[in-house]
Amino acid sequence: MQIKDNPWRGKGLPDGELADIPWPSIDADAPRALLARCPAAGATPLVVAEGFGPTVWVKDERTRMNLGSFKALGAAYVIAHEAQEAGGEDMMRALEGRSYVTASAGNHGLSVAAGAAIFGADAIIYLADPVPESFAERLRARGAQVVRAGQNYESSMEAAQKAAEDNGWTLLSDSSWPGYTTLPHRLMEGYLVMAAEAAEQVPDVPTHILLQAGVGGLAGACAAHFRAVWGDAPQIMVVEPEAAPALYACIEAGKFVSTSGPVSNMGRLDCKEASLIALKGLARDADAFALISDAEASAALEELAEIGLATSESGGAGLAALGHLGLSEDARVLCILSEGPAE
Repeated sequence: MQIKDNPWRGKGLPDGELADIPWPSIDADAPRALLARCPAAGATPLVVAEGFGPTVWVKDERTRMNLGSFKALGAAYVIAHEAQEAGGEDMMRALEGRSYVTASAGNHGLSVAAGAAIFGADAIIYLADPVPESFAERLRARGAQVVRAGQNYESSMEAAQKAAEDNGWTLLSDSSWPGYTTLPHRLMEGYLVMAAEAAEQVPDVPTHILLQAGVGGLAGACAAHFRAVWGDAPQIMVVEPEAAPALYACIEAGKFVSTSGPVSNMGRLDCKEASLIALKGLARDADAFALISDAEASAALEELAEIGLATSESGGAGLAALGHLGLSEDARVLCILSEGPAE
């Protein structure tokens, strides 16, 4: 595992970098109020993970809104917000005639599909060729149209963007870039529900928080909320795959940079470019950035399953990194179990 201390902590990237990009939201009340109206809504549990030495609290997202991951809080919240704004007597038909398109390496697509189905819209999900067909079937089961495009997530996103432009569809990405920030900013706001629940559930202020990252939406939203609640007290570390050091590389360069690398077995985290909203927030809020290998991510899975925390390499990446930190027994650690086992 590689660890890099964040030289921009507390101030963000140098003046001028990302000046036009918004900071992550810290308004957890807005998504909590709207998502509370969903019949499947409900807080996920905080559990204690045994055998690590320090006290380890795990926010278990595997049952979130019956979609299996924290991503249920993102795109579905954005679509619900747009349905509420559209008005009408029947909110469940408020978005008829609308189409949402995105690229997905996993659970984001399920959230788009579920949200669209609830409110009468169509969902078109672009998948890179390596994404398992079993996942494509899960999307189709929720009424989404699936389109295969390219050999990696970035290629599928380019195809989704072009489809949105050509057909007048709404692009709903979980990443952000210059000129595209409004919907991903709201999407990250949805993740604050998870962060707010965790902050209320822990019995004491954590000394350390480990947050896995792909484009950085989960990490950016949670870190912003935890800083608002606990200030500088916790040490916040962001964990990425060695093969996809999107945030790590930007922090090292002091500006946004693209990365490249082989395909990682942490498929949900295998993103070569950071979301600019997440990058802006994490450059200010995270104390350190860590890279773990595919082997390190896989090695943790059996132990996690034995203590009732079965997950994927992506879902358990923060806990996998924890095993290499050598923290003392008086540490209090908060981690996110972001999804269940790979299918």
